Amino acid sequence: MQLAEGRSRGGTRVTSIVRSSPASEVTLVSTLPALQLIYDTAPIGLACLSLDCRYLLINQRLTEICGISVEGHLGCTVRDCVPALADSVEQIVRSIVATGDPVIGIEVAGQRADQREDRSWVTYWHPLRMPDGEIVAINVAAEEITERKRAEREIRSARDAAETALRHLRDIQDTLIEAEKLAALGRMVAGVAHEINTPLGSSLTVASTLQRKAEQFAAEVARGNLKRSTLTGFLELVTDASAQLVTNLGRAAERVQSFKQVAADQTVSQRRSFDAGELTGQVLSQFERQLRTRDIALSLHSEPGLAMDSYPGPFGQVLTNLAVNAMTHAFSGGETGKIHVSLRTVDHGHVELLFADDGCGMAPDVERRAFDPFFTTRRHDGASGLGLHIVHSIVVDRLGGQLRLESKPGGGTRFQLILPRRAPDRWSVES
Repeated sequence: MQLAEGRSRGGTRVTSIVRSSPASEVTLVSTLPALQLIYDTAPIGLACLSLDCRYLLINQRLTEICGISVEGHLGCTVRDCVPALADSVEQIVRSIVATGDPVIGIEVAGQRADQREDRSWVTYWHPLRMPDGEIVAINVAAEEITERKRAEREIRSARDAAETALRHLRDIQDTLIEAEKLAALGRMVAGVAHEINTPLGSSLTVASTLQRKAEQFAAEVARGNLKRSTLTGFLELVTDASAQLVTNLGRAAERVQSFKQVAADQTVSQRRSFDAGELTGQVLSQFERQLRTRDIALSLHSEPGLAMDSYPGPFGQVLTNLAVNAMTHAFSGGETGKIHVSLRTVDHGHVELLFADDGCGMAPDVERRAFDPFFTTRRHDGASGLGLHIVHSIVVDRLGGQLRLESKPGGGTRFQLILPRRAPDRWSVES
């Protein structure tokens, strides 16, 4: 096998692969102008290798792997041009010659001396056969996948970071609420990050400013040219910065404490039998004075004999959170109104608890996110956004019930709870 070169009548260089034989030389492939045009304009790298791994044909695109020109490749071996890939290429060629099967999907990565970033290609290797089936050369196609590999690395990195964050989040979950309760993990992470990072970020900014001013003040003291105005200004800055740090860090501490309230839906009260109507009256009675002061009427209607085998502590927590939510949101501006609570038998195994008010109601977007952790419309008033989330977690996860919310702007809010008379057995053992 040898490489022959010449010129066509039109002046185009012609490169042929010929096979020597005692009788004659048989031309196998010629780079006619059309073929040369394909090689020159192809968006992927193309080459033809002899069986001893010499470049018979190659286009400009493929030369980008090593930076050697087209002319510098022709007639040279892969080991001469790309020594780092020579062993792999020779193995592929031997495999194709031995089996006759193409080899596809081989990835090649390398870094040229004149380039900073690694580049990657996926290569496809096919045998070039004579009419009698004899393999005489290997056709190679190479598609650059550098951008795809970079995107895959970024996706893996983002996935790893997300998985790490998720593991940390689950650890916090297990510690604070001792069970899996948070269905909207993504929103919870965003809520926690916002609640904690905002005051901490402000504190860091203040602390950095204070540190810089302290360094400047120390420098002036060292030079011996400290002025009274500088001292006064520095003291004022320290006073103001200290106040801001106390405020911001206090807010962060409050938010951490609020987050711990997520665990409140699993109180240590033991499971026992109780009358739902009687317990509801006892819990709501603690709000009578507050409601009377704000001129909010509370009415309670309960069927007699609503015995339940459940958890009175979490049941009472639900009622407490609903009452606080109504006073905080439904009648937030000092408005007067009514709260009506009713309990009745749905069937032999369930009790319905309705908690309704005629307050300001909720907009559709607020209603949709009402049970999300850390979502609140009154954050400026100190609301943590955990009250209704805890209600949902207790009703669904602890008490094994269902919860439905209906609300319209200006039309009040209605919570419907369907609770089993007997709580799920999986909560029978106290943690």
